[in-house]
Order: sequence, then C-alpha cells, then structure tokens
Amino acid sequence: MRKTVSRLIPFLLLPLLVQHALWSSGASDKNKSMVEQLRRYGIIRSSKVAEVMEAVDRGLFVPPGGSPYFDSPMPIGYNATISAPHMHAACLELLEKNLQPGMRALDVGSGTGYLTACFALMVGPEGRAVGVEHIPELVATSIENIKKSAAAPQLNDGSLSIHIADGREGWPELAPYDAIHVGAAAPQIPEALVEQLKPGGRMVIPVGTMFQELKVVDKKLDGTVSIRDETSVRYVPLTSKEAQLRAN
Repeated sequence: MRKTVSRLIPFLLLPLLVQHALWSSGASDKNKSMVEQLRRYGIIRSSKVAEVMEAVDRGLFVPPGGSPYFDSPMPIGYNATISAPHMHAACLELLEKNLQPGMRALDVGSGTGYLTACFALMVGPEGRAVGVEHIPELVATSIENIKKSAAAPQLNDGSLSIHIADGREGWPELAPYDAIHVGAAAPQIPEALVEQLKPGGRMVIPVGTMFQELKVVDKKLDGTVSIRDETSVRYVPLTSKEAQLRAN
C-alpha cells in the first residue's frame, strides 16, 4: 500500500486564528465565498466541484445556531456531525471521475443530506444518488433540507433518495455503485461496501479508531481491489444506531 502526501495538510495546519479570520469575516460568511477560499487554498481544483458546491448552499444543511461556512465539522444532533467543507470538497475531488452524468453514487452516513445533494447534481437526473442513514430523525431532516436546495428536482423525480438503513450494509437494492462515500470511520473496510462497488468504481472511507486514515478504494475492471491512504483524518465512528446514541 502506498501512502500519499495529501495536499490537504498545509491547509489543515493553518493557525486557528487565521482560519477564523478567513471563514467568519464579512463576505466570507457566504457559500460562494467559502468555495472561493477552498479554491484559493488548492483544496478545490475542479471547476465542476466548485460549481456544485456553489449550487448546494451548505447553510441549508447545518442546524440553526451553527456556523455553516466555517471550515470545521458541526454537530447535527444524535452524536453525529456534518464534515468540514474542506473534507466534503476533498471527497468530491477524489470521486469526481466516478460522479459523471448517468453514474450511481452511494453516500453512507448521509446525515443532513449535504453531500448526497452534491452527488445528485454531479450524476444528474439520469444517474442515481442514494443516501443511507440509520437515525430516522436525521433522514427526515435531510429530506426537508434537500427540498430547499438545488437538488430538490432530483428528490422529486426519484433520482435522489435517502433511506433508513445501517450504512455498514450499504444499499444493495441499487448496487453496484460507481462511487461510494462513507462519512464515518470504520474499524475496517466493510466487505458489503466493497461488494457493492462497481468494477471501475471508487470508494473513499475513513478507517481506524484512535488513528484514522482516509482510504481510497479502487475496484479494477477485473474485480481486484487496490487501497491507498490519502490523508490522516478524524471522524465519528461508523457503528450501530444504538452505540451511536449511547456515545458521550
């Protein structure tokens, strides 16, 4: 396994005061300015990723009282979080080639629905964007969030759907998927998700407990799988609904 040096690292090492000044001052407290900052720091390189993140307003997906455009994870209730904007951008960049029009994408641990909505815009109405989340209240909230967003037409036409399910088992009904994103850290890569990855497909998933790595899983056309480390990360654990609700 080859470990890459991530281009996220310099941005993550910015002093907190500098990040605060960038993300919370004046016009930066807007979705478009957030995306522009991510481009400036080299997190977003793809014009398509920038276009989609500008179209899907993160402010619709962060609970009231949060700071949606600050580059930090935000609590969403039920011991869950919405990832920081730079992590969403990084995952969209890593998956872009597998989020082309007509392709199928699975978002495991879809939370407030933000990244699932981004996937829907990338794969288009001819594709499928599927979110799975095991907290029913978050599923209900995410659907309401999406209804207010640029992805609402795809929710209405059925090309975007959110389901109550254990994300460790994926959503086999619509498999195989060209792209799979996992928004919580698994102790190891779930075999069910590897099985649901289409040949030629890619999965990004944080793996580990105390120390975590964002892993990029590529399934080759012959069905063999390669795995590499992209960067060190810190996510909430991918676990059962009961264990998540018990967490402190």
